[in-house]
Amino acid sequence: MKRKPAKLALADGSIFSGHAFGAEGEVFGEVVFNTSMTGYQEILTDPSYCGQIVTMTYPLIGNYGINLEDVESNGLSLRGFVVRELCQTPSNYRSTSTLDDYLADAGIIGLEGIDTRALVRRIRTHGAMTGVLSTVDLDAESLVAKAQQSPALVGQDLVQEVIPEKASSWQEALPKFVRTSTTPGYDSIHDDVVSDPADGPHVVAIDYGMKWNIPRHLRQIGCKVTVVPGTATAEEVLAQNPDGVFLSNGPGDPRPLKYAVETIRNLIEKKPIFGICLGQQLLGLACGGDIFKLKFGHRGANQPVLNKQNGRVEITTQNHGFAIAEDSLPDNVEVTHINLNDQTVEGIRHRDFPVFGVQYHPEASAGPHDSHYLFGEFRKALG
Repeated sequence: MKRKPAKLALADGSIFSGHAFGAEGEVFGEVVFNTSMTGYQEILTDPSYCGQIVTMTYPLIGNYGINLEDVESNGLSLRGFVVRELCQTPSNYRSTSTLDDYLADAGIIGLEGIDTRALVRRIRTHGAMTGVLSTVDLDAESLVAKAQQSPALVGQDLVQEVIPEKASSWQEALPKFVRTSTTPGYDSIHDDVVSDPADGPHVVAIDYGMKWNIPRHLRQIGCKVTVVPGTATAEEVLAQNPDGVFLSNGPGDPRPLKYAVETIRNLIEKKPIFGICLGQQLLGLACGGDIFKLKFGHRGANQPVLNKQNGRVEITTQNHGFAIAEDSLPDNVEVTHINLNDQTVEGIRHRDFPVFGVQYHPEASAGPHDSHYLFGEFRKALG
């Protein structure tokens, strides 16, 4: 099938020409890359990618198609999707659709056939930057001008685009992948599981753009889960009478989210708290720390993280472009985990209260399961 041409233009003047798949049109966003070899459907449905054009470094994408079991949210929030080669004939028995049709139905523009290695090298050298992806305007000069004039991701509140409208009870069954204490090399998180989560501790999960595998894991450790929008106040959270509070992942720059920081600051001394990804960054801000933007971020399923408390190295799934500045943290907050690639902060813990967070994704959908023990630690903190 003959495909329509499409182009990606970066704000530095670079042009990448290929062919369109999925939807048609024109979008702008921060161009980033993900090094995962699998899990493209979970990446597509991760709300943390709101505002971004995602490039996959693995060369063949779409080979196991799309199914309804592996989605991580109600829809697709990313702006565009870039691959080296698109597979049109998926071979997995669970597949119900092609990647091409899936993006077309969701209104997301795809680009294939470009040199993704060259694009990733440019991002690694010059940093993540704004780009324009288009099937309707193929004039290089025009596209570069649009990329340069489009707003950068820094300073935007993208959480407002992906949060739920109202509070709700999470009713889905246990996670797709249930590990047990007999799994080799796996620290069981099931020791405290109750037969009915309705009888277990109540966790309020503040949703800033939460992946669905997080409440699945909270249910798996025996918790009743209530999901509230990321704009919820401390009073609204406490009105749910929770035993603990979870802070979810989400998109973009945490610094404009002053309402979220204020909520967390007012909860620290009142309830056990566990934060993931954006949730940890907001926790760090609430504790008095500062945030800085990484050059090109951490996005993939193979990031090595050192647990400073036991000396173990965890292979982790990550998706973030900002990090906590370690030297900005107050004395009552300790760094528990560090990234072994660049020594950035990957975990923090409050010395005075049962409050902690990690920068990576211990629920790992898709990805390794090295860090599931953190849900067990949160369960113990709930009493």
